[in-house]
Amino acid sequence: MKHRKIQNVMTTDVATVTPDTPFKEIVSLLDSRHISAVPVVDQTGKVLGVVSHADLLARQITQDPDERRSLLTWLMPHDHTEGDTAGELMTAPAHTITADATVIHAAKELRRHGIKRLPVVDEAGGLVGIVSRVDLLSVFLRDDDEIADEIAHEVFERNLGVIPGPGTVSIDVEEGVVTLRGEMDRKSSIPVAVALIRRVDGVVDVNPHVAFAYDDTHIHIPEPMAVDITHEPRVRG
Repeated sequence: MKHRKIQNVMTTDVATVTPDTPFKEIVSLLDSRHISAVPVVDQTGKVLGVVSHADLLARQITQDPDERRSLLTWLMPHDHTEGDTAGELMTAPAHTITADATVIHAAKELRRHGIKRLPVVDEAGGLVGIVSRVDLLSVFLRDDDEIADEIAHEVFERNLGVIPGPGTVSIDVEEGVVTLRGEMDRKSSIPVAVALIRRVDGVVDVNPHVAFAYDDTHIHIPEPMAVDITHEPRVRG
């Protein structure tokens, strides 16, 4: 199954700062670009960390001594409150991803680390783009006909050996929802088809209205018979 790669959805026009970029300049950059975080890179373009609204907000809380400890502990697991530059304020090391990774992998990384975006890097750690939650959701903007075509070729023809059409299965896709109608030879193939279809980029849900010619789900295949070959062969006298 072909899953869309990060290189197909990432943003390549990435605003960056250096470790020496001052607090107010970071705020101005985030505001002008309408973004919530920015990668911090060195002179070679290697990603050192990320500075976000949360990092900047934690610094602002230090202006109120009464609130500093209680709110800061809640907002930030790390204490960057004394920083005035990106290098002092950033969260490091940054969680990154490569351009050839899949959108599914990126989504899992965002969820695992509880973050909203991932800098995209090359093999040397150099910044080549950035991918956000919004970018990952773009896979659901795929054209319905494109999704149906991939299901027909990749799921049914390539994986199940079934050519969709009259006498087998029809595929209808509307707003990402896939509806299957028709008949398949074996009952066990239906859940397999549904599972494979759910892995196609852009699929929101699957409705399988499919009959079957043969119920093979009750068939029990016995374990292979064990043969002892450790004993000496018998010699007939």
